[in-house]
Amino acid sequence: MDTALRDAYIELHEKYFPGTELPIAFEVGGATDEVEKAPAPKGWRCFVCDLVKVRNGKSLVFSEDSIGCRGGRFYLGYDAERFPDFRYFLSTGKPGEMEGERYKQTPEIVDELDRGTPRIPTKGRSIVFKRWDNLTDADNPDAVVFFARPEVLSGLFTLANFDRADPYGVIAPFGAGCSSVFTFPWLEQQSEEPRTVLGMFDPSARPCVPLDVLTMAFPMKKFTRVVGFMEESFLTTGTWGKVMKKIDRSNKRLVDA
Repeated sequence: MDTALRDAYIELHEKYFPGTELPIAFEVGGATDEVEKAPAPKGWRCFVCDLVKVRNGKSLVFSEDSIGCRGGRFYLGYDAERFPDFRYFLSTGKPGEMEGERYKQTPEIVDELDRGTPRIPTKGRSIVFKRWDNLTDADNPDAVVFFARPEVLSGLFTLANFDRADPYGVIAPFGAGCSSVFTFPWLEQQSEEPRTVLGMFDPSARPCVPLDVLTMAFPMKKFTRVVGFMEESFLTTGTWGKVMKKIDRSNKRLVDA
């Protein structure tokens, strides 16, 4: 990627979202030189929890043996099919055998959901995650993912819709936490008019993110456009200046917490 874009966004981020964390980015099949490999899990481990290290500045490369969660293996594309009895796991469970998550009302609804879920072709390929400021000219990210609180999300949401005539520049599809930061952003990147993905509503993934934080993931081709028009958007108005005061208050509360 053009590192001038990286540097330009860092400057804009501090100007309009001061004191908040930079986004992370991922690339399927990206360059792995000098990137630490995510360790193989010793047991079950949520992939979203692993991203805390990336958010803190450590670049990581994930492969099939790095993912300890069955949902993560599916949503990152390493398993093409669900595990046996997934239809019960996501819904009602099976008495005496399996406790259901009860995220869907019936196993039949799960079946229909799964039939419409695209499979991601990552088998045999690594996935590199880096914080935005760690990207180099050897990187070509597929998507950029923000972990943000409501005031920042309001800005990101409005930017995602700024250059669209329709009101649907942001989608919030149902899925595991990892689907909102990888699967759906990757799928949108393949589109001619990619939408931004609001997520991290999965109750199972919520323990891995801070209080009041959701995610907003921009397909890279969309994010490149966003960086180009930020300085002509609402961010330059007094309205956003008032929101920035709330961002400052929010930052102070995080420090005091």
